Amino acid sequence: MDHTFVSAFVLLLLVLDPFGSLPIFVAVFKGVAPERRTRVAIREVLIAFFVLLGFMLSGEGFLRLMHLSERSLEVAGGVILMIIAIRMIFASGGEIYATDGDREPMIFPLAVPLLAGPSAMATVLLLASRQPERLAYWIGALTLAMIVCGAVMVLAEPIRRWIGSQMVNAIEKLMGLVLTAIAVEMVLAGLKRYFFDPS
Repeated sequence: MDHTFVSAFVLLLLVLDPFGSLPIFVAVFKGVAPERRTRVAIREVLIAFFVLLGFMLSGEGFLRLMHLSERSLEVAGGVILMIIAIRMIFASGGEIYATDGDREPMIFPLAVPLLAGPSAMATVLLLASRQPERLAYWIGALTLAMIVCGAVMVLAEPIRRWIGSQMVNAIEKLMGLVLTAIAVEMVLAGLKRYFFDPS
């Protein structure tokens, strides 16, 4: 499954799921002083960005080191995305990312695993290994997706008040449905390459 800049950006945005994470952002930032929230959000987004960028740049070397093929990574990535999509559609709340009440988040849970989680790592690894000649596109798409995540994180409470919790849940489920279709397409593309293009 080949991607363009726009499709990679949409895929990364769906995987990172900033709007579905709104309740988690709100809950985590309750223990952070209002004047520090923007700084903390920027710091966490930058940490997540460099983690994912590292996975993106080391993609081919990692595959060679582990003796993995692009086809297996494509199928595995699709399965992981399917699990994430199902969680987005059926799960409620973000209690698994809860933190101590008054402690400022540092890396966990915002940078890792909420943003730079297994699904995001698999996605950037897949993009870079599948079409390494477009690496600049993937870095640009990742940068833009992270900027959106940072903006949503900073404005989490106003957005939640403005659109309401029900709309947040509806957006997450809609994004989950789209991500399900992308996950199925990735699995089918990997299987097709395995059976009909084994070289």
